[in-house]
Amino acid sequence: MPKFDITIAGELNLDLILYGLPESLPPERELLASDMEITLGSSSAIVAHNLAALGCKVGFTSCIGSDDFGTTALERLRVAGVDVSTVARLNGAKTGLTVILPRANWRNILTYSGTIAQLSQRHLNLDFLASARHFHLSSYFLQTGLHAYIPELLKRLKAAGLTISLDTNDDPADQWENGIERILSLVDIFLPNARESQKITRTSDLEQALAKLTQLCPLVVVKLGASGAMACRGSERVTAPAIPTDCVDPVGAGDSFDAGFLSAYVRGEALHRCLEHGNLAGALSVTRPGGTEAFRDAHYRDEFLANHRVNAKNR
Repeated sequence: MPKFDITIAGELNLDLILYGLPESLPPERELLASDMEITLGSSSAIVAHNLAALGCKVGFTSCIGSDDFGTTALERLRVAGVDVSTVARLNGAKTGLTVILPRANWRNILTYSGTIAQLSQRHLNLDFLASARHFHLSSYFLQTGLHAYIPELLKRLKAAGLTISLDTNDDPADQWENGIERILSLVDIFLPNARESQKITRTSDLEQALAKLTQLCPLVVVKLGASGAMACRGSERVTAPAIPTDCVDPVGAGDSFDAGFLSAYVRGEALHRCLEHGNLAGALSVTRPGGTEAFRDAHYRDEFLANHRVNAKNR
């Protein structure tokens, strides 16, 4: 039997979230935030943390710097039950950091890449990553040190019998290239949101984007925010509505959806159930600041999941 349900190789850093800022940031002014949160950030780590909180056995590979930011981020994963034995600490390097400035209907996301861009083939233990049923890759466009090796890595993991999922997240350069179409042909599940779907396919319409993506990847799962989620497998379409809840902070909701969806997928659940689990995890995430805080409180997490599963069945 595989050691893990899911392995992940990707970035590991903290998020600094500043709330209550004005819509515009005039220069040479000292502006005050109304609140702040320092929490586990990075899409790869959020997915790993929340998968473990949902009961999956998770192995995680990354690299961090020789600083307190890296130590704190690593400890958050370890406490959640993620196997971080292959995470490398790079002496003299600085761990990445993301600063998020949320507004009412939009947000700024500012990232110092640091060790995010330094993760490379030499940091990966293939035996460790292959000791699972499934492999997930997030933040493709940030993993610049891995780009050249990713096609070979995915081919070797598929040859070892793993299924593979990908969530590219945003492209800071807004180019949406770097060999992404070649990567999609090696992936079993692609997990974009609607905007990312259209950016990657260079279309202005979601239906056109799906027509292209379903030719490249067997299963395309599109996150639609308040409209829920849609899964496309060839001509088959499956949808699931979002779960209504009070939104405190949408940071990490998409990554939490990935965790919920994949936790059900590796258990062999039907596609509509995978979508429901994804929506449920996303709904849980937005009830507290950051992408993992709602999952860290076991009593709150379990009570929320139990109550909303019952409510979903009654709708």
